[in-house]
Amino acid sequence: MVRLVLNADDLGLHPRIDEGIFRAREEGVLTSTTVLVTGRTARFAIDRANALGLGLGVHLCLTTHLAPAAEARDVRWLAPGGRFRKNWAELSMAWLGGLIPRDEVALEFAAQLARARAMGAQVDHLDTHQHLHLLPGLAPIVEALAVREGLPLRWPRERPQVRWLAHPGSAAKTALISGLARAQRNEQAKRVRAWGVFESGRLNVTRLVRLLEKLPDGDHEIVMHPGLAPGVVSEDPSWRYDWEAELEALTSPAVTDVIARRNIELVRYSQLA
Repeated sequence: MVRLVLNADDLGLHPRIDEGIFRAREEGVLTSTTVLVTGRTARFAIDRANALGLGLGVHLCLTTHLAPAAEARDVRWLAPGGRFRKNWAELSMAWLGGLIPRDEVALEFAAQLARARAMGAQVDHLDTHQHLHLLPGLAPIVEALAVREGLPLRWPRERPQVRWLAHPGSAAKTALISGLARAQRNEQAKRVRAWGVFESGRLNVTRLVRLLEKLPDGDHEIVMHPGLAPGVVSEDPSWRYDWEAELEALTSPAVTDVIARRNIELVRYSQLA
């Protein structure tokens, strides 16, 4: 039996991304979303997600030039100048170089969870923007928070495929993330295996159907990024995903058909407890 969470990342970052997420729920098979709590539309987006019955997680974030949820003076190494670093690479170098105190990360993650709840989210899981919780030394911080709060945690883990050769950059990133996930053997929180990292931002109908066809028995998440094309996202102007292709996938009859044929149970994270 396959129980599957179809989750949309990045709620609250941009109104057009939000709108695509809501359409994927209203017109398609999306069951869950995760919110960037300091994103510009987070409060309104949480209200709308609740009204639509979407499961809600917190997309713990340390990048994308967002503001911290904690007081800036308390996370001055994590968010120099009152903003997080640009991306995964910059944050990784600072973290692995010992420039960021562990207690600042723990404080910020707890503050993001608290803010989500203060804005009305009934939080049912945690994950991290750009999968940063798999960096060496960060996983224990996130798992400790998940254990303390009784929340399951996304755990991306995919095996290399021949088709990865066509996208060497994505292949290298996914192999690194999956390798780090496998290396974290001391499981504390409930880890839910996640798929779709390799095809982030381009998980169209064909690719989503292929993933659904191959899911083994057990509990899974597929990481999605539906949206309406936002143009330039000011927080990260270089960001280029095919948000509308992923929205099309989540509303496609071909996807609905394979879910029905395989008798896949679509659930929220709260139903995996």
